[in-house]
Amino acid sequence: MTIPGSELEVHETETPVEDDDAVVKVAGRSPTQLAIARFRADKLSMISFVLSVLIILAAILAPFLVAFGVLHPNDLHQELLSDDGVAPEGRFGGVSWDHPFGVDPGTGRDLLSRLMLAITSSLSIALTGTILTVIIGAVLGIVAGFSGGFVDAVVGRIIDLTLSFPQTMMLLALAGPVVLMLRRDVSDFPGLGFLAGADLSNGLFVIAILAVFGWPPVARVVRGQVLSIREREFIEAARLLGASRPRLYFKEVLPNVWAPVLVYVTLLVPAYISAEAAFNFLGVGIKPPTPTLGNILADSVSYTSADPTYFFLPGALLALIVVVFNLVGDGARDALDPKSHR
Repeated sequence: MTIPGSELEVHETETPVEDDDAVVKVAGRSPTQLAIARFRADKLSMISFVLSVLIILAAILAPFLVAFGVLHPNDLHQELLSDDGVAPEGRFGGVSWDHPFGVDPGTGRDLLSRLMLAITSSLSIALTGTILTVIIGAVLGIVAGFSGGFVDAVVGRIIDLTLSFPQTMMLLALAGPVVLMLRRDVSDFPGLGFLAGADLSNGLFVIAILAVFGWPPVARVVRGQVLSIREREFIEAARLLGASRPRLYFKEVLPNVWAPVLVYVTLLVPAYISAEAAFNFLGVGIKPPTPTLGNILADSVSYTSADPTYFFLPGALLALIVVVFNLVGDGARDALDPKSHR
């Protein structure tokens, strides 16, 4: 542009103009999404979670692999044993392409097949016992914490009474009569006679012991949470709207105590797997030939000198499962409660 009466020229240049309509979008995240993000940021917890999923998948697939003839847990291979008929031939318990984990001493059964089925049995007992424990503990904890007064006092005394019983002594004392009763009662139902074997009866007894003596800590944790929740505004609003007690318990209170319950579930599973193994050492639990991690480990003690691998592999697998599930529980606790410190 030329200014009249001067020699100066001003040249206009076009500069880019930012779009005034551009808006930075900020998306809010729920507490669940924040917890998941914190859990995913913990590499150790994520590795443990992936391993736990693989363990659960192995437990689910093992019975189907046996049914389709992929796994052969009960086939005897006496030709793979040494001349004394006890120790497997070859190194590391008879490890080969056909038997990657070797074979059992004395029988020659494939150890990999038996360990996979053992995971199924042990996880079934642990998960069933955990579910029953959490249901009993959560229901009684909610009722006691929400009701207060006489109901709270009664539930508290039941908790104290349950904790006062020595679990190991009760386990050994009740094993014989309770297992026989379960076996007889199951056989009384038409069409369920095939379930009346020792495996089911012993398994149900172990689950019952775990649930009966395991629910008090859950009830105490839930009761403590409910005591702080029952006075909040949304509970008062639900009461004014005429909500029934069951609705208050399970629609209003329960969704607000799921975080500690979830953490407790992840910690109960490895504890119950270890307990099942300990019960087998005491002579209580599912008996061979049905494999569990407990009875395989108990049987391997007799062959520690003849075949150390037979003792090491079940023990290492049991330790791996317990550590993995414990790490998942620690990660879930840290994700749901950012103020906690590992």
